[in-house]
Amino acid sequence: MAQAAPIALRHRLQDWLAGALLEGLRPLPYQLRIPCLGWLGAHVVGPLGGLRRRVRANLDLVAPDLPAAERERIARTVPGNMARTIAEIFSGAEFVARATRSDVEGTGLAALHEAHAKGQPVILVTGHFGNYDAARALLLAQGFKVAGFYMPMSNPAFNARYVAAISRIGTPVFARGRDGLAGMLRFLRDGGMVGLVADHYMEHGELLPFMGQPARTALSAAEMALKYNALLVPVYGIRKPDGLEFSVRIEDPVPHSDPVTMTKALNASLEALVRQHKDQWMWTHRRWKHNQKD
Repeated sequence: MAQAAPIALRHRLQDWLAGALLEGLRPLPYQLRIPCLGWLGAHVVGPLGGLRRRVRANLDLVAPDLPAAERERIARTVPGNMARTIAEIFSGAEFVARATRSDVEGTGLAALHEAHAKGQPVILVTGHFGNYDAARALLLAQGFKVAGFYMPMSNPAFNARYVAAISRIGTPVFARGRDGLAGMLRFLRDGGMVGLVADHYMEHGELLPFMGQPARTALSAAEMALKYNALLVPVYGIRKPDGLEFSVRIEDPVPHSDPVTMTKALNASLEALVRQHKDQWMWTHRRWKHNQKD
């Protein structure tokens, strides 16, 4: 049996620091712990990690007319939302309790119940917005068969910690890769619901419009929906103004047509929500890189 590769010292240190921060603040009540970690993300990690700079660069590209004060507010708030999301995911049952009492908005819940009743597969598509695991927690609590599909992190030590955390919210969870994809497809064919985060930059994806700019986007969610006769449903966990509660938005299924048309509809759905809540999307991603080469 092949031995696992040794974990680099820098990865061990990063994992230790993250663990010390997340666990060190655990004695605080949830309603204090999440805002505290959000403040650290906004005012410490954001500027020191260069996250504010990345946010500004993306805003310069897609929203050049945004007032300077609003640009700075978003650049400050986005790392805070990211830190809150991580803190929530690592809070296990406390987060699940909050998420499962979320308001439900949108008109797609009835379609999920109908698909569940007849064993039709469902692909739930979201983005790095609000806290996407709020929707998974809510649907699991309502009795739906929901699996998570995640991209393994480059730090294997923290990745193990992360997988344990998302598994406490609900299982199964499948890792992007050959084995994980095979397991996810079996689950889908058996009539399950699979949650996908679909706003990554994909090197070999199609150039499709997002926020007024072409962005390389994977067609895989739409392709799977067509291949397995699955519903393709946009789902989001929208953070409420208090920063602790959520609204879960479940939209109507995207009509089956062709992969490009369906994926454009997914991009348009997320874009509409980002424009309403700019500070809840993860603007730190290099979503539009390399556009100039095409």
